[in-house]
Amino acid sequence: MAELVYSTAVSKSDPLDRTCLIVGQVPHVKQIKFERLANVLSPRVDEETFQIAVDSLRFSSIPSNACATCPLWLNGAFVAGLPPYATRHNSDARPHALARAVQSTLGAVGGDRDEIIVVVCEKRNAFASASAIARVYPKYSAKSGKQKKTKTVTIDFVFVGEGDDAPLSEDEAKVMSSAAEGIRLAAQMVDTPCNLMHTDIFLDHVRAVGDKVHIKPVIIQGEDLVKHGFGGIYGVGKAAVHAPALAILSHTPKGATKTIAWVGKGIVYDTGGLSIKDKLHMPGMKRDCGGAAAILGAFQAAVTEGFSENLHAVFCLAENAVGPEATRPDDIHTFYSGKTVEINNTDAEGRLVLGDGVAYARKDLKADIVVDMATLTGAQGISTGRYHAGLLTNDGDWETACQYAGRASGDLVFPLPYTPEFHFAEFNSSVADMKNSVANRSNAQSSCAGLFINSHLGFDFPGTWIHLDIAAPVYTGERATGYGVALLMCLFSSYSKSALLSGLASSFQKKSPADDDAKPPPSKKRRSGKA
Repeated sequence: MAELVYSTAVSKSDPLDRTCLIVGQVPHVKQIKFERLANVLSPRVDEETFQIAVDSLRFSSIPSNACATCPLWLNGAFVAGLPPYATRHNSDARPHALARAVQSTLGAVGGDRDEIIVVVCEKRNAFASASAIARVYPKYSAKSGKQKKTKTVTIDFVFVGEGDDAPLSEDEAKVMSSAAEGIRLAAQMVDTPCNLMHTDIFLDHVRAVGDKVHIKPVIIQGEDLVKHGFGGIYGVGKAAVHAPALAILSHTPKGATKTIAWVGKGIVYDTGGLSIKDKLHMPGMKRDCGGAAAILGAFQAAVTEGFSENLHAVFCLAENAVGPEATRPDDIHTFYSGKTVEINNTDAEGRLVLGDGVAYARKDLKADIVVDMATLTGAQGISTGRYHAGLLTNDGDWETACQYAGRASGDLVFPLPYTPEFHFAEFNSSVADMKNSVANRSNAQSSCAGLFINSHLGFDFPGTWIHLDIAAPVYTGERATGYGVALLMCLFSSYSKSALLSGLASSFQKKSPADDDAKPPPSKKRRSGKA
């Protein structure tokens, strides 16, 4: 277990006592005078040794996400160079390479020694860098044996670039800490297996976050879902020992003029239901709550740092279990939207719970902007890859804003085609308003899955709808990444009272040429959630 501390100045440290990593793009590291780093390297590493090590960092001429590293003093100090290439659909902060640099140096050393990481970067990349480091330090472990002590990982920043020599402020460090806490909370919940993270325990986490920000959640669970008309959520989770639920946390500050709803898929385990997964595809399905976990972490961080508009976090929770009460293929459920759905694949369950969630956001919460986040389709990883979430939206300006926020946060996104006229017919049913799974699995599966959710919000919805399919980026290897927390904080940064977050839009006007097509999120002065 590690405690992360974001520092406002380069700390005094000896590599004999704390393992040290200096990391950044090589040209940036070379700009820094050694005196600014001597606090963490002396007396073990002198200036000449440091310069020789930096000069030794080499990269291939072929674009790569690999970093270059060199030890400075035994296993006590390292320098790492981030790759020189960050192309137009990557973040200029190189967050994935930064995470690799930390893992390949400090992670390889291991142990419970305290650590210090000095990130050399432009200030506009500080938030993405801070978030990337948070993803490297997971909180969940069930390993037996002697309990290791909690080590302290101090993260310092040395800024380069014109006007960026001022140190990190207390407020900026606080925002980074809030983001890191949200990221690590989301990752912890996704890493935890269903026997320890079933719907009732997930609800306990919702209540805990509510207590922290002084908000009491609304919870509708079990048979009450039927009474209220939530046929989608109930139909997915009714066979499980722990009952399905809809939970809502609502932040409603005075003076708010806009209402935003974040709706998360919280399938705590997905067996596939009666359309059961095989032994190769079922392991890892504890991660199917990644969307709801990310929204919980993001809500905690956003409200903690001050959010000027109405913000609702909606959690659609269920375990897609097998049992006598399980939904069968051919069953028909009536959703909160009033629409009927013929089930032709019980393993297409995430869209069912989210259909109820987004309908609630429109009908009851009167949301202007609805974001749903979900580990929705395996096809997402094929469509947009391991690092980029699939993005589907009815609003072109917000599509651009999402891509910007992805690069600013390190949680990358890439658009999927939004053409209901081409794709929604895949759900045609002879006996209900729609089926829940497509007829042709070769026809933009990820777009189709998102459109199913959109149909329950209503294609006539006058506001902005944003769907984020995070199936692939929610984990790397066998660990959760906490994907989505930093993205939501950046996407809605114009509503934040944090100077660091609200300043991201203006700071990214001075971008690298690769990001010339990026633009800040639509102004909060626009009406009806439209950008």
